[in-house]
Amino acid sequence: MDYFERYEDLNVHKTMLEDIPRNSAYQKAIFDNKDSFNGKIVLDVGAGTGILSVFCAQAGAAKVYAVEASNIYKLAQEIIKENNVDHIVEVVHSKVEDLKLDGNEKVDIIISEWMGHYLLHEGMLDSVIYARDNFLRREGLLFPENVTLFSSPCSIPSLNESWANVNGVSMKSFGKQLKEAAMKEPLLIQINPDDVLSEPESVLWLNLHDVTLEDLESINFRHVTSASKDGRYQGICLWFTCTFPYYSTEPVILSTGPDDPKTHWLQTVISLPVDVDVEKGTPLAYDLVLKRSNTSLRKYTIEMTMLDPEEVEHPIYCGCHMTKCILAKAVIEKYDHGDFSMN
Repeated sequence: MDYFERYEDLNVHKTMLEDIPRNSAYQKAIFDNKDSFNGKIVLDVGAGTGILSVFCAQAGAAKVYAVEASNIYKLAQEIIKENNVDHIVEVVHSKVEDLKLDGNEKVDIIISEWMGHYLLHEGMLDSVIYARDNFLRREGLLFPENVTLFSSPCSIPSLNESWANVNGVSMKSFGKQLKEAAMKEPLLIQINPDDVLSEPESVLWLNLHDVTLEDLESINFRHVTSASKDGRYQGICLWFTCTFPYYSTEPVILSTGPDDPKTHWLQTVISLPVDVDVEKGTPLAYDLVLKRSNTSLRKYTIEMTMLDPEEVEHPIYCGCHMTKCILAKAVIEKYDHGDFSMN
């Protein structure tokens, strides 16, 4: 099954349509900015069932091109007509890369729900970049307009501790093999906020107005932090946020983290080969590399390397209990309080 055939599965769309935080964020971002949509031309990249296109029409768009490459476009046409916006929304069965607009027409707004697991899975951002470069007016808007990928060390009790007793039967052997499998392919689970072991760090921030395909080839990130609580360090958790344009209202942010309402993206979790018991203040360090797969441009390989905290540079405001960080913190606090003496 190729990428577009997968999106002919109604259950895929059912999952997305049942994702209330997802739908509500897009709807609010559009409706809070009706002045930006009123009388404008909109391009919906990967329109699916057409729900975002309907939102745009309801917000006053003069024309919406709902571009959908899979055969679900037929259902989108029915939904557009069902909502009485077929005089505004034109469903186009095409890849956006093959799209031709009359007279090389430009659009005022591009909207797309392109994000995949760990933000970049499925590689649909490539299509949004193509649409931006070929169809968006110079001062046009992108919904969303910027995105951030976050990372934090975490515990994974659902993978590690849940199998000691299953109705009175030990399933530790099953849990062990499950853990081994999770080291080869990331887990998609909802992490309990209490299982996040440190403050999250931004892995990647993208402004959709200027991001390029080259920017997406490989993402390299080093996280040096300290445990914010006692716990068992068992994995690395990834999630993302999306921010939409705003003018007369507060910004709308779609967030998919452990502290946020559950979405169909869940969180992407990379399991460690061994568990590490940590105390509050324990230094933690790892490298993370996301690299576009050689076999599929829609997938990334994710490599995580645990580092020795004593051998890497720590951030200035590190809260770990290593001597050098304790001394640095004391010096900073001294200067913050205006004590500039060297005694």
